[in-house]
Amino acid sequence: MLTSPLVFVGGKGGVGKTTTASALALIAADRGSRCLLVSTDPAHSLADLFGQPIGNTETAIAAGLWALEIDPDRQADTHLAAVKARMKRLVHPRSYSEIDRQLSFARHAPGTMEAAMLERVAEVMAMAPSTYDHIIFDTAPTGHTIRLLSLPEIMAAWTDGLLSHRKKSERLSSALRHLGGGKVRGDDLSLIDAATDHKDGSRDAEINELLQARRRKLVQAREQLLDRTITSFMLVLNPDRLSLLETMKACNTLTEFSIPLAGLVVNRVLPENADGSFIKNRRQQEAHYLEDIERVFGHLPKVRVSLQPGDVHDINALRRIGQIITRGETFT
Repeated sequence: MLTSPLVFVGGKGGVGKTTTASALALIAADRGSRCLLVSTDPAHSLADLFGQPIGNTETAIAAGLWALEIDPDRQADTHLAAVKARMKRLVHPRSYSEIDRQLSFARHAPGTMEAAMLERVAEVMAMAPSTYDHIIFDTAPTGHTIRLLSLPEIMAAWTDGLLSHRKKSERLSSALRHLGGGKVRGDDLSLIDAATDHKDGSRDAEINELLQARRRKLVQAREQLLDRTITSFMLVLNPDRLSLLETMKACNTLTEFSIPLAGLVVNRVLPENADGSFIKNRRQQEAHYLEDIERVFGHLPKVRVSLQPGDVHDINALRRIGQIITRGETFT
């Protein structure tokens, strides 16, 4: 698994994704790689785990290891500010107030934060392997992650539709101008009204280039996600019913989107030497779910990590977890 430049660690909330992703990142750095650990979960916990501030910029954690917590709200604000600046270069000043109003609505529209997050993730993905040997993503709970991973295909198709619509609109407007001699609005980018005549077509060229650049970024992200030599996606689960069901759904969805799944980390398995009647009953229940995991996911590589005697909250404890995972590692 640590041979892949991009590693996504997913799973149900509370199963140990952050610990697993952090442990793997630390081991990668210990092996001499330059590694970036990225959290896309709005409920960030990397800073608590490493005991130091980590924000929306790359922060040094240890030798060869950096961390980044992508802030969805800040990312959406940055994204919309960039959109506003671009649009105001392309419109008449009388349209500025309408742009401000529309983008204020867009800030709270469904999907705005996910789209902004995706663009940031795509930018980070492009940093491997030129800037970092490995980029390990500690993702949000499975449902959010699946939506995020499916967005490149959806948004690339949407951008293609906009480009196609603009070409048809330009042809129609040109034909009508020849007939009537006047300017006709034909596209749905109605706020983009030239401050000058733009006879050289510079405005349309800039709009098209903006859309094409976004499409290239999304297509590259999609290609990286589908390439088994570049990307590994692993799921973390606990030996319990809800975790098993969530992982089954995630596997089906990943298969549906043709996203490669490298394997599983079965976390918090009771140690063999644990004793007592309470533990005995828990072990019997756990054994049932471990059998189910083997039956359902027998075709996938798996690593078991025992329940630890205390909280994992420092680099040494993370390093021990990473060594457990990589010693049993059969991922490729």
